[in-house]
Amino acid sequence: MLFPKKNQPIVVVSIFIVFSLIILSLSVKRPFENSFVRKLILEAAYPIENGITGAVITMRDAWKRYIFLIGLGEENDRLKKENRALADKLIQYQEGYLEAQRLQKLLALKEGVDRAGIAARVIDKNQTSLFKTMLINRGSSHGVKVGLPVLADQGVVGRVIETSWHTARVLLLIDEKSNIDASIQSSRAQGILQGSSVLGCHLKYVTNLEDIKAGDVVLSSGIAGVFPKGLLLGTVKSVDKKEGGLFQKIIVTPAVDFSTLEEVLVLEKPKTQG
Repeated sequence: MLFPKKNQPIVVVSIFIVFSLIILSLSVKRPFENSFVRKLILEAAYPIENGITGAVITMRDAWKRYIFLIGLGEENDRLKKENRALADKLIQYQEGYLEAQRLQKLLALKEGVDRAGIAARVIDKNQTSLFKTMLINRGSSHGVKVGLPVLADQGVVGRVIETSWHTARVLLLIDEKSNIDASIQSSRAQGILQGSSVLGCHLKYVTNLEDIKAGDVVLSSGIAGVFPKGLLLGTVKSVDKKEGGLFQKIIVTPAVDFSTLEEVLVLEKPKTQG
């Protein structure tokens, strides 16, 4: 072969370019001649010029599509950023709405209790260690004192056991050191609700003579004066009357879900108590 296979396209293109240049040169030298050669040149120039024009148009359209795709990509990125920003705002609005609902329930609870209340936010929970406590963002500078009862919209949370100027520690009613005077709503049977960690609480010192059953509501009795009377503590989960025993073994499920607790209400002492 005269040319290697890999060089054949280059040779063809080169011949094409040279031929195009010859035709253009003859066209410039004899612009008005209408001879056979001129006609032949003009006839041969058409497909060449048409091919060049088509290639230019193709390249121009390809460039426009490229520019369009770049613009489309940038617009897509901008819309994605706007969508993320709007989604973040929506989440913030939803959180604000849910928080407002919870605070409204706390305010309703405050109106139902004949004591002033201090709203607080839970800032730390410690339920995995031996002691079941939590921290709130209100302290002595806000009027929080040791011994004050702490409520949620669901029921009793516990009582304050330690304060600083801007924080306080709350002992949860499920802690084993927590003891609250309680009564069964239906039978009015009296007892002491003691925390029992993972089991929830035990209602102690209820005699076997009392008719207690699962599902009974347990309320604060108000005897000791720490918790107002009639606050929801929980519901009876199970009852076991030991044969020959004096007291029933009563397990109580707390009314409050401590794992989801975010806002609480600290009840101040009645004005008569100083």
